[in-house]
Amino acid sequence: MAFWKTTTPHNAALPGDIAATVLMPGDPLRAEHLANTLLDKPVKFNSIRGMLGFTGTYQGVRVSVMGSGMGGPSMGLYSFELYEHYGVKNILRIGTCGGLTADVEVGDILFAMSASTDSNYASQYGLPGVFAPCADFGLLETAVGAARKLGVRHWAGNVFSSDLFSLYSARGEEGWKAWAAMGCAGTDMECYALYCNAAYLHRKALTILTCSDSNVTHKEMTALERQTALTAMFTIGLETAASLG
Repeated sequence: MAFWKTTTPHNAALPGDIAATVLMPGDPLRAEHLANTLLDKPVKFNSIRGMLGFTGTYQGVRVSVMGSGMGGPSMGLYSFELYEHYGVKNILRIGTCGGLTADVEVGDILFAMSASTDSNYASQYGLPGVFAPCADFGLLETAVGAARKLGVRHWAGNVFSSDLFSLYSARGEEGWKAWAAMGCAGTDMECYALYCNAAYLHRKALTILTCSDSNVTHKEMTALERQTALTAMFTIGLETAASLG
């Protein structure tokens, strides 16, 4: 059920302005950079609250890219509207993450097969237990194939989606090390909410992350690199989108 007939309070796009597949980085400037450098003939469909969105083509296929903002609530709001109001079928989160194991190096690609969390996001569903959302396997399989074709180092498995940016957590290393001990190799803030929305609305989602900093080695990308030095991840996302036609 759509709540609005045309636009939403957070998105100025009209019906038809947004493609069936949307790539969603957290940073709206990253969305603008991707659109202007890798899409053909991108057209801006949104700038409300600075959350930039564009639609263009890649290899002849219509693709949209839009920022999600930071954290589960922001991703939850924007992805829900894209799925429910604009009829989007596939959302590919393309973002950065912190590495939680020594095996994950800065620049590596992480595919989130599933997401663990400290968030209470899924409480809205009233389930008698803890919900464990996961990626769409078809999207995951295609994206991993694209990474192999590009020869990019990658990892697939569980990620930890936290409501807290790990550097600001009062628990410090005690917090993230507990999740790493359970096999979570990276941490972000948006994957869990996206996967929950996709499950609830019976749509498809995949999170593709680039390790931008390591909690283990303390190596990190610069602020500029976080916006622009992510071409491999962008390409994997676009190749996956193009495969959907």
